[in-house]
Amino acid sequence: MAERKENIVMFPFMAQGHIIPFLALAIHMQQRKNCTITFVNTPLNIKKLTSSLPPTSSIRLVEIPFCSSDHGLPPDTENTDAIPYHLVIRLLEASVSLRPSFKKLIQGLIEEQHGQRPLCIIADIFFGWTASVAKELNVFHAIFSGASGFGLACYYSLWMNLPHRKVINSDAFPLPDFPEASSIHITQLATNIREGDGADAWSIFQKENFSGWLKSDGILFNTVEELDDVGLLYFRRKIGRPAWPIGPVLLPMESRERVGKGGIEWLSTKPVNSVLFVSFGSMNTISASQMMNLAMGLEASGKNFIWVTGKEMRRKASQAMEMIKTAMKDEKGGKGSSVKAMDDFFSAALSMREKSEKEHCCEIQAERIW
Repeated sequence: MAERKENIVMFPFMAQGHIIPFLALAIHMQQRKNCTITFVNTPLNIKKLTSSLPPTSSIRLVEIPFCSSDHGLPPDTENTDAIPYHLVIRLLEASVSLRPSFKKLIQGLIEEQHGQRPLCIIADIFFGWTASVAKELNVFHAIFSGASGFGLACYYSLWMNLPHRKVINSDAFPLPDFPEASSIHITQLATNIREGDGADAWSIFQKENFSGWLKSDGILFNTVEELDDVGLLYFRRKIGRPAWPIGPVLLPMESRERVGKGGIEWLSTKPVNSVLFVSFGSMNTISASQMMNLAMGLEASGKNFIWVTGKEMRRKASQAMEMIKTAMKDEKGGKGSSVKAMDDFFSAALSMREKSEKEHCCEIQAERIW
């Protein structure tokens, strides 16, 4: 009898900076753990994803219905790359409306597999509500962050505490529950955080979203323990759940080539370590005058450079560092910390599956006795 393949459901937020790390994780888990992946997103994002998958991939892309115009967004708005930044919060708020459809989708998968539940649901950091759906259906749940533990810890603490609103006559302040972060300056804050007062749309959304994390079974980070132990420790003590550092998880080279073939061909003509990479992320920008001065400085430097902006944002993989190598293999050639973290995550999910199946069997036997 063929061994049963476990199914993992993945659901990223509708933004390229979230979808791409999730796709990398999906390919990584499929190859390393020989499981099936059900990748969920809205129709337009699923159509875009099709061309990013390797030809041999068996990742199942599943659409979840979404009508942006029902939420005060322009028609066919299903990704942050289609809207200005001030409308991103509206897309986040609208994403909560996906809950009934998502629950129905999971129920359909269970029915399709004759009662076998997915091994786990891995959801976006902005989809805290999915944890309660998982609990209702008795499915293991994890949040996945493509960012580092330290960076997300600062982000989490800022939204949960709004410490910049509690200081007087100072532009610098500590994070009350994350002293390891030292002092934060007001100029380091994104506009939406700086303007957050607890009653604004972003504050309300994030409070509700982060509260949902407490129902999750843990958090997966695209990072390594050796580089990011401080940030990981914050979440382990703050929400009392495992924080699994499973990185670095990157798209396979063939997928990256399909996404940005022209850039890779150009890079291949340049000497090693000779090209500067400039990017402010897929959703951030700088003023026109700053952009002009930066362009002039880059040109004057005489160095080769790639400046990625907007929709074309595809982060160049950084060179492997010794600590990252250690995360993949230890000194004796055995499993490194990231590989062990991935194993621990699967063991936790499988343990919950076995416990649920035993409880189900006991219930059936009790019914027979009565």
